[in-house]
Amino acid sequence: MLSLADLFEALTGIKPSGSESVAALSNQRVMRVAIDSRQVIPGSVFFALQGEALDGHQFIGEALARGAIAIVGNARARELGFDRSLTLIDVAGLQSSPNLPAGSVPCLITENSLNALQTFAAYWRRKFPQVQVIGVTGSIGKTSTKELIWAVLKQRYRTLKSQGNLNSETGLPLTIFQLNETHERAVLEMGMYAPHEIATLCEIAQPKIGVVTLVAPIHLERLGSLENIANAKAELVEALPADGWAILNGDDANVRAMRAKTRANVLTFGLDATNDVWADEIESNGLEGMEFALHYGDSHLHVQVPLLGQHSVHTALAAAAVGLVQDLSWEEILRGLQDVSAQLRLIAVPGKNGVTILDDTYNASPPSTLSALNLLSEMSGRKIAVLGDMRELGAYEQEGHQLVGIRAARVANVIIAVGPLGKLIGDAARQEGHAEVHYAQSNSDAVEQITHLTQIGDFVLIKGSRGAQMEEIVQALAEDTEAHGGASVQTLH
Repeated sequence: MLSLADLFEALTGIKPSGSESVAALSNQRVMRVAIDSRQVIPGSVFFALQGEALDGHQFIGEALARGAIAIVGNARARELGFDRSLTLIDVAGLQSSPNLPAGSVPCLITENSLNALQTFAAYWRRKFPQVQVIGVTGSIGKTSTKELIWAVLKQRYRTLKSQGNLNSETGLPLTIFQLNETHERAVLEMGMYAPHEIATLCEIAQPKIGVVTLVAPIHLERLGSLENIANAKAELVEALPADGWAILNGDDANVRAMRAKTRANVLTFGLDATNDVWADEIESNGLEGMEFALHYGDSHLHVQVPLLGQHSVHTALAAAAVGLVQDLSWEEILRGLQDVSAQLRLIAVPGKNGVTILDDTYNASPPSTLSALNLLSEMSGRKIAVLGDMRELGAYEQEGHQLVGIRAARVANVIIAVGPLGKLIGDAARQEGHAEVHYAQSNSDAVEQITHLTQIGDFVLIKGSRGAQMEEIVQALAEDTEAHGGASVQTLH
């Protein structure tokens, strides 16, 4: 049970003692750790993080009003001025438990509140040495792979997983705080925007198994080259212990090369027969899922999974590989692969006018969009591709959008290019000789065009970067917009 005693000890190295008020407060249960004041409930610890756009210290008052029992901030908290109910405690140089007036709320002043959040999470992680952590990273497929690994492992183990895409320097700690004595495994997604971020996440989470899905030219604006992206992703396998396992996509040369960067055991997966876990005889059943032959050593199995698109076979192979190194039986692994409760991201939504919407709106990159177009090509009706901006591609921006446009021209009967970068897709499709390319300046413009262009039986793929917010298009076109809009809009990449 997470308590304020843990918070004090994690950030000061001191076990609270002394006055009755300190002892009573330090034993209070922490109901939630929050970095957003809107998420504070009674019994929460609120970490005031200072970001580029927002300063969490400005919301300390709101956190207190919502029932926070402790605040963690930096020196900025001194400048804001609060009433006497808040007791400021400098963490640096503290030698013993501080005096804490009855009824007051402690505000721990740290040098850096983000570092404090991570320190607290690392402290809590060490409380559960019995929990084996599986870290998942890669340019594409992190969330889907995490979800399917969780579906496999929970067939035998009590397994925690990252919620949604909480995979960042703040999101992963929030997942760690959910660990308790009942857990045996934890599957944690690890994202990054800069070098050393995954290394930091590994210091917190202490993974024993690391899964790397793919290295692709995403975040090139930040990292500069594919080599830099590969090096950043490799921080996961570099952190693994000697008795751990690196589960690597052997079909990707950049991922396969990570074998040389880990002291852990290595298991590769992919479609090439040189991998340890591999697949062939792949067939798509459209919206009913995929089937394929899975091979591992002397084992050969026919597998059917409710996953959409050929690219999802890699997701299934990665999850199966984790199951194998975790000593699950084939029966358990196959049952997990068929678990529809795994919240995979690309979903089919009934749309107005008798169309089927392939909702892949959470994010987009050239490889993931090409995969989605491959799925669209497998559909039996008329095909409409609604494609928006793919962002953070850096020097790859022009080429990436053009490649998507070329593929879309070969797959879709109708193309609707949305936004300024989406226009590059449409232009490339026209250069390929595609006769029906339309341009939309906004999501609302796209909705209007789709409404006029669609026919009963059409399949409409909608995909773009997170910042394009193309879920707005799905919500406007879905047959039951209220039901779909209330769900978490996700994609398979």
